[in-house]
Amino acid sequence: MEVLEEKFVPQAESKKILKEKAKLKELAYEQKNALEFLDKFVKVSPKDMEEIVGKLREIEKLQDKHMVAILDFLPETEEDLRLLFSNEIISLNEEEKKKILDIMKKIV
Repeated sequence: MEVLEEKFVPQAESKKILKEKAKLKELAYEQKNALEFLDKFVKVSPKDMEEIVGKLREIEKLQDKHMVAILDFLPETEEDLRLLFSNEIISLNEEEKKKILDIMKKIV
């Protein structure tokens, strides 16, 4: 099998994709387990996910992988953000951190 494209996908979108696939055909064992996990733990609806991504795109430093991590982790404090970006090269200034946390407070 050849990989044609690689894309970062938030858990909420993965859940949506698996549910659509389940309507069309029987899911494989691993897919069923993934969907069960996502049903239990994903807190963000697809509508909220799109809204969050739209607002996060306004922060120029954030790449797709950062937005996915924010959507999946749903940081509530600056400590959460620091942990989330601890292995990343970018550093967020205080204004950017505050903007991310404000976006999360409105959604979660």
